Amino acid sequence: MTKKIDIPVSGIPFKNNATFCVGTGRMGLALQKEYTEHLKIVQEAVHFRYIRGHGLFCDDMGIYREYTMDGKTSIFYNFTYLDRVMDSYLENGIRPFLELGFMPEKLKSGEQTIFYWKGNVTPPSSYEKWADLVTSTLNHLIERYGREEVINWPVEVWNEPNIGFWAGSMEEYFKLYEYSAAAVKRADPRIQVGGPAICGVDTERWLRSFFEHCIKNKLPLDFITRHCYTAKETTTRGHYVYHVMHEPTFMIEELKETRKIMSDYPDIANMPLHITEFNSSYVPVCPVHDTDFNAAFIARILSEAGEYADSYSYWTFSDVFEEADVPKSVFHGGFGLVALNSIKKPTFYAFEFFSKAGKELLYRDDNLIVTKDADRYVIIAWNWHDMRDNKSSADEKYILSLPSIGKQAFLVKKSIGGGYGNAMQTWSNMGKPRSLDKEQIKILQAAAEPLQTDEKLFEQNGTYEIELTVSCNHLCMLEINSVSDKTESYLGYEAVEFYGLK
Repeated sequence: MTKKIDIPVSGIPFKNNATFCVGTGRMGLALQKEYTEHLKIVQEAVHFRYIRGHGLFCDDMGIYREYTMDGKTSIFYNFTYLDRVMDSYLENGIRPFLELGFMPEKLKSGEQTIFYWKGNVTPPSSYEKWADLVTSTLNHLIERYGREEVINWPVEVWNEPNIGFWAGSMEEYFKLYEYSAAAVKRADPRIQVGGPAICGVDTERWLRSFFEHCIKNKLPLDFITRHCYTAKETTTRGHYVYHVMHEPTFMIEELKETRKIMSDYPDIANMPLHITEFNSSYVPVCPVHDTDFNAAFIARILSEAGEYADSYSYWTFSDVFEEADVPKSVFHGGFGLVALNSIKKPTFYAFEFFSKAGKELLYRDDNLIVTKDADRYVIIAWNWHDMRDNKSSADEKYILSLPSIGKQAFLVKKSIGGGYGNAMQTWSNMGKPRSLDKEQIKILQAAAEPLQTDEKLFEQNGTYEIELTVSCNHLCMLEINSVSDKTESYLGYEAVEFYGLK
């Protein structure tokens, strides 16, 4: 069925926080050349403001060191690699959203680790030494980059303490938060600090307990963080983990739930809510991340999440990532927006398209948003469907009547899905090579680009009429700008002589 929509002249502010923050793997990966290449690609297209990931204090960053001489142990902070990473971030126009974790080898209280790279998740053997590490690191950053810059860098205490990323109890996490938050404020009371960075397990108990602990003990708390993933049941087969997915609105409902819990506490209710990780699957070897389905699925989340969250950080921008071992092939189910060899995935374009959206929201439904700036429309449409259910999916069809922004306008449409902007399909056509030669890389990079078409629009009775069809697991963006036609300034121009030019 075709939906006929008369788009209004004016709307409401579009709360679009899609570009506030993006995720990365552990910080030490930023020392790799390809990581930096991917960051540049993402920043040129999307312009994320912040980047957040793990491993600030892991030993591959080399910050916390202890040395013994003449029977006396001394602490030394080595910021060589930290400076290199921060310089790279700022050069690429992105600021760190700092996560405090995991535990340095010399500060650990136990042996429990997480991931292929064995990040230690035990509480500190000395909370005083941990607090000094936090304050000293921030003081170094202030000295190097300037106080007025660093006070803009939010600080999150730990990662997902409600599951295997924390070996202590809830109460011990609260102790870690208390020491950490005080340490942040010692560096500068204007630096924003928050938590509890939980994922979707025992959410309400953790949030309420955390809020009540902070309020009762008058702890610094400037923002709330949590994570959202939409995957359900898991099946592991060989190199892959497969999921049944919730609807994308599952995440929207989680955000509403979080805001409702926050609203019960006057001191918390109006604080910023940052989703410091989100994605469809929470596993870095799930094929969904590489698909055109994922692009359309994530677009539905981006269309509404800003109504409830001040940021929602896609996990992650790059497949230079090693939680579940070193990636085994260019397409392996990694989280990234960009695959190895700098090949853009379909979901890359969900963020690029939303980065271009207008500031005014004129219309929104489950498959479409229409936005506007003063003399420009941006329309984003999607149609996601899990084809594993063996059921056919209908096209989404629209006839849109848009108020004119001039007698003539120029429409550019970019489309993702099927044979366009879907390099994993091309890789499959190649026979799924484990490693790529230079020619294969060029082919895949070209295959990752969207289909671009354009047309003229002419005002009729004060409106433009646009027919739009969005096929299964496709995503598209239409950008419409007014045109001042200069045809008459070309002397001797006769359209019939231009071999079909319209």
